[in-house]
Amino acid sequence: MPFSNILLDGMLSRMTSLLKATNLTKHYGSTIALESVSFEVEEGITGLLGSNGAGKSTAIKLFLGLLKPTSGTAEVSGNDPYESVESRTLLGYMPEGECLPSSMTASEFLTHMAQISGLPPSHARTRAADILRHVGLDEERYRSIGEYSTGMKQRVKLAQALVHDPVIVLLDEPTVGLDPGGREEMLKLIRRTGRDFGISIILSTHLMGDVESTCDRIIVLDEGRVKEAGDVSQYTQETQTIFIDVDDKRDELIAALTSRGIEASLEGSSIAVQQENEDQYDQIRDAVVEVDAQLRRMAPRRHQLSDIFRGDQ
Repeated sequence: MPFSNILLDGMLSRMTSLLKATNLTKHYGSTIALESVSFEVEEGITGLLGSNGAGKSTAIKLFLGLLKPTSGTAEVSGNDPYESVESRTLLGYMPEGECLPSSMTASEFLTHMAQISGLPPSHARTRAADILRHVGLDEERYRSIGEYSTGMKQRVKLAQALVHDPVIVLLDEPTVGLDPGGREEMLKLIRRTGRDFGISIILSTHLMGDVESTCDRIIVLDEGRVKEAGDVSQYTQETQTIFIDVDDKRDELIAALTSRGIEASLEGSSIAVQQENEDQYDQIRDAVVEVDAQLRRMAPRRHQLSDIFRGDQ
């Protein structure tokens, strides 16, 4: 069993949370980055969602022990990372900015990072090869990092966060700079990392879609404070509104629904119906057939994470 997991077993006998913030506050002079923030992070994939400047990167650096709180505490398995080297061995970190040595190969860099984390040279080389294979860079591992694309560099940054077998990794905007295809590939890789390696993950991002498609739980930061926290599923539950998408004859379909006592209205290009009972699905089907509309989709509307922010408007 890796050292980090042995250490964690002992810590978890006393603690239930991997990360815990209690009244965590960080000021930079008169600038408030975090103000009395409290939350806990357990096993799994947790999204840390917020706009730029919401305090996400500051929170990550406090858990890494790179910053000291103005007040309150940031704990890693019950210990202060600013004081405890042992607690920091449980963490992996993927920074947002450009930080890779361009003249080194990915194999050299990952082997070096594994060695400075305490692995013997032979084990470090094996571990580096395994992790580079996991992130899809096995065939490119002997090329200089400076020759890599943006997507490949992001994979190297993820690999170095994993190479020492951490218990939890903190990913700061891991999809930044990626095109839609590269972004989806990175999110799949993050999900696979959590599933195959059993490593817990903090995904810090300003993109709601990244959290919605990847995370089990969510912590929303807004102007340095916790706005929401809980399971992602509780924010994406089905509503009582049925959305109907047809190619044509929307007005005729609304009239046919109204004649059946079903209240219907246009929302964008969709017809919205407030569901009152299960029999309405049969009535909607009959109305679609009656007007001979081309039905594309009929499904309950789901809440979206963006609804959290719409509540302030």
